[in-house]
Amino acid sequence: MPEEIFAAKCIRCGRCAEICPYRSIEILDIRYGVYAGTPLIDVLKVPCYLCMKCVEVCPTGTLKPIPMEETRMGLAVINHRRCITWRGEALCRTCYNVCPFKEKAIKLDQLRPVIIEDACTGCGLCAHGCPLTPKAINIEPIYAFSKGRNA
Repeated sequence: MPEEIFAAKCIRCGRCAEICPYRSIEILDIRYGVYAGTPLIDVLKVPCYLCMKCVEVCPTGTLKPIPMEETRMGLAVINHRRCITWRGEALCRTCYNVCPFKEKAIKLDQLRPVIIEDACTGCGLCAHGCPLTPKAINIEPIYAFSKGRNA
């Protein structure tokens, strides 16, 4: 759901962050204004491993209980100018290898990674695993894109 709606529904109880076994979820502080107290996953620090424990403890239903593969937190976007495989400099499959939904959310097209928008959960494992700095793959808000957008 859009961040504006999320911020309005979240009661800022912090249960999601407390229950997360990976410590993927941070609670935003006062510097974030209306978003202060809401959860955030910084996938470059610790991605989401889709354990779904946060959903189980959310008292408001802001985090909805849905099947893991239907989760949509964001969308992985590959920067073809940064990706060494897309540039033809080397063969790297890290983003593909770490994806829990390979061949569904990410495929290899002529050995180059391609994101399948309808199946990407936005968990961030691909971005976290990318060996480049800055990263060649990033997670963007899913509602910022229309269907069929190419990276």
